[in-house]
Amino acid sequence: MEKIKEKAHAGKARAEYIKVETNVNLHITDAGEGKPIVLIHGWPLSDEMYEYQYNDLVNKNFRVIGISLRGFGKSDKPFGAYNYDVHALDIKRVLDKLDIKDAMLVGFSMGGAIAVRFVAAYNETQVSKLVLAGAAVPLWTQREDFPYNLPQSAVDDLIKLNYKDRPKLLADFSKIFAATETSLNEGIGVWLNGIGLSASSHATAECLVALRDTDLRPDMEKIAIPTLILHGKQDKICSFDLAEQMKAGISDSKLVAFEKSGHSLFLEETKKFNTELIKFAEK
Repeated sequence: MEKIKEKAHAGKARAEYIKVETNVNLHITDAGEGKPIVLIHGWPLSDEMYEYQYNDLVNKNFRVIGISLRGFGKSDKPFGAYNYDVHALDIKRVLDKLDIKDAMLVGFSMGGAIAVRFVAAYNETQVSKLVLAGAAVPLWTQREDFPYNLPQSAVDDLIKLNYKDRPKLLADFSKIFAATETSLNEGIGVWLNGIGLSASSHATAECLVALRDTDLRPDMEKIAIPTLILHGKQDKICSFDLAEQMKAGISDSKLVAFEKSGHSLFLEETKKFNTELIKFAEK
């Protein structure tokens, strides 16, 4: 009996939380063996959004590391700054502590924007490929020389609603998350809403400020690693125009359109999404 117990506990458990600074611990999903794939979630979700990617990637012999950004999911939620520099440094510290090298970095939506900032600022030996899925890149809001996606005033309204009625903000967001309001079933919608509610109000608002104000065009010019752009043709949150701007602005990039998807391409066309990730990682 004792031998059975020893065998059952022979595997060493991996850390579920990694400290990135005093009083700030990030929740990590770390599974599988092999070449690392690092997943960064979008606003206002967490590493849990990749539930339907983890198994496929692990079964294809990858080590998959999902990071919940500070303020979201099960990570700590301090008051303070939530700009892309803060998040990129947090990711750097996680990858340093895990001694990750030659990884494929995947960023969805705001996570794509943060991934671009990370590669532009820190790309040394840790990341060798980049995937931008429904990414809020190079800008999420319009400028005089950038007529795409949302007007800045629309994001101001979202920030006001966050402080007045955050559940309504998430409910409104869920209505435009997929290609249509019925593209995702009710159960998936409830699950996503629960993840969104687990974020802090402060982080939810401050990340909207970062999304509204950050211009990543100079960052894109610094990306010199192979980049795969995955984007829904019917995306109402990060319009397909953004994908075309990424393709034009990142030198070594390939764009794959998801014809049937809105913003939630990882759930609307899961098989295609996972297949594209695996194919790119195996190159």
